[in-house]
Amino acid sequence: MVKLYGQTLNRRQLTERTGLLSQVAGVRLSTLSDGVERGIRMLEFRTGSGLRFTVLVDRAMDIADCDYKGLGIAWNSPTGFRNPALHEYEGENGLAWARSFSGLLVTCGLDHILGPEKVPASNYNYPGKTTIRHSLHGRVGNIPARLTGYGETWEGHRCVLWAEGIIQQAAVFGENLHLVRRIEADVGGNEVRVSDRVINQGFMPTPHMIFYHVNVSYPLLDEGSRYVAPITDVIWASHAGAEYASQNAGYKVALGPQQSFREQVWQHELAADGNGDVPVAIINDRLGLGFEVVTSKAQLPCAYVWQNYQAGQYALGIEPSTNHALGETFARERDELIWLEHGDARSYDVKLRVLDDREQIDATERRIEAISAAPAADFPAMSNRFPPLRGREARPNGAVASQ
Repeated sequence: MVKLYGQTLNRRQLTERTGLLSQVAGVRLSTLSDGVERGIRMLEFRTGSGLRFTVLVDRAMDIADCDYKGLGIAWNSPTGFRNPALHEYEGENGLAWARSFSGLLVTCGLDHILGPEKVPASNYNYPGKTTIRHSLHGRVGNIPARLTGYGETWEGHRCVLWAEGIIQQAAVFGENLHLVRRIEADVGGNEVRVSDRVINQGFMPTPHMIFYHVNVSYPLLDEGSRYVAPITDVIWASHAGAEYASQNAGYKVALGPQQSFREQVWQHELAADGNGDVPVAIINDRLGLGFEVVTSKAQLPCAYVWQNYQAGQYALGIEPSTNHALGETFARERDELIWLEHGDARSYDVKLRVLDDREQIDATERRIEAISAAPAADFPAMSNRFPPLRGREARPNGAVASQ
């Protein structure tokens, strides 16, 4: 059944009231036509509950805008949603990715995440490529998708809005990784479901890493907004040492925009519930609005939080990941890099849910706190204990751990 505007309707009852479903909800394909965004295909989803979000087909089918009943959730950076044709992957010593960084969901990978690094490339068996110089957060987020379908599907009396596409990251004498992505939302619902499958379509053993940069901003993020998560350990922070508390930005409560804030990144060890799910939430008590991100501990065992409270770029990022925050070389040295042989695949599921009243917010907080009570201190002591990531010990023939 579909719940809309205080009514519960079956398929016939909703059809009786609408000439087309698009009157109340749907998925519409359009093309942006101005400035740096010109030429990008975009899918707009409207669920009818007040949830609206857009999917950038030509930027890995990542999620750009997101709002709920007129209240903004997603971060829109000063870069805009830049056409990937303008992107220079190797530019600015590997940091040019930041010139295309914007939106609610930015996918990082597929063979590299985190900072620029030079790593071995012997696995590709090409004499001219003994090493690879990776740029910040990898290539996938600026690759256009082949859109394989979108629309509305009735499953009995439930109506699902959906889109599917394939993003192919490939090179001659290099990787050939496919990201098969499906995005769903129910008519009348407040949840977005992202289902990804990464497949090695090549015939050489290929490294694989991925993480999801889920970025929220004003008005959901504001001074006093709270980060709630089942934290069992504070493993690491980019601002360790003398800087740890110097900006007075603890992990729990957001600051308002600061004139000269320097970004902070934390890695937390998060516990899972009985189903293996890890929920985290951002809550704005003043607005009575929350936003929950749910992932699988088995799929994405690591978790970072990115705090960018700088004025004009104000954002907070929730970042579930396959690997620890110290990067690819660290993963290689510990035999924690995922290697995919031909046909091997990994699946990832991310749920994004709006919490639109006090009852939903309180229930989510109780559920998270029941999994694990987070540290009470704003600046807990860091353990620097990076838990082993099991099941990744095998290394392909000829591959080496680090350069």
